[in-house]
Amino acid sequence: MSGQMQIKVFAGTASQGFAMDICQRLGTELGKADVRKFSDGNIFVRILEQVRDKDVYVIQTIGIQPNDGFMELLFWIDALKRASAGSITAVIPYFSYAKGDKKDEPRVSIRARVCADCLETAGVDRVITMDLHAPQIQGFFKKPVDHLYALPVLCDAILQRGLPNLTVVSPDAGFAKRAREFAHRLKAPVAIGDKMRSDHTESAEIMSLIGDVAGRNVVIVDDFSVSCGTLVQMAKTVKAHGAKRVLACVTHGLLGEEGAKALMESPIEELLVTDTLEQAAGRFCPKITVVSVAELFAKAIKIIHDKESLSILFE
Repeated sequence: MSGQMQIKVFAGTASQGFAMDICQRLGTELGKADVRKFSDGNIFVRILEQVRDKDVYVIQTIGIQPNDGFMELLFWIDALKRASAGSITAVIPYFSYAKGDKKDEPRVSIRARVCADCLETAGVDRVITMDLHAPQIQGFFKKPVDHLYALPVLCDAILQRGLPNLTVVSPDAGFAKRAREFAHRLKAPVAIGDKMRSDHTESAEIMSLIGDVAGRNVVIVDDFSVSCGTLVQMAKTVKAHGAKRVLACVTHGLLGEEGAKALMESPIEELLVTDTLEQAAGRFCPKITVVSVAELFAKAIKIIHDKESLSILFE
């Protein structure tokens, strides 16, 4: 790697294994640090090696415990800034608060914007993330945001299943554009669910299905899943419309034990998720297959570090 002596990769407590996988692909060692959570809940971060004038990448997903994860990331950035790091890039595989992207109700916070302001105030110079719930969140930042997509990796995994007569299904109109990108790469037609969510619970009702799935194999695609409720409802809907085999894939799998149970009792044969969230309780459910995106993040870090264009990753 060009400039290898100047790059430093550190791992937050939510992404230790993922960061080690990235370092292995970069041919570098994980930076040394001391991160503690005291009995009163306070988080402490100390860098244990020199980072003056070095390009530093701190990897911390904001997912299973988003408040602790986010505060820890802010303290990482502040500690690195005070240690005179040359540049600080926050690598956030999953940015949980990206779901709070708009003021669609009275007197609510635009949480993603607040988080963007906090990261920049702490001193971040760049952000690398994957499959934001709303891509326009990149505009909340004044600093560069590199938005990676898991689609190529997930599509390759789907193609390996060798399913004939495949239809890509989006659970709602909001994900339809991304679903069409899946369909284009898989050379398959698209069907779209009409989903209604009446409150802030993690459940939704599929009202109808636009498209034909009768006699076809189906892969349901989405950006994330917490309770597996939407995926299960969509799977039941396509089955009721005559679908044969049903698979699903999401970039970010936050499934807990209840979500894993719902998945096991559903018509979904297999759920593909990436390794952006390594602490999800339901990750070891027999129906879940984890597909790694560490190689994609490693390539992005190397390209940025070498001051080249990331466009090669999207070709």
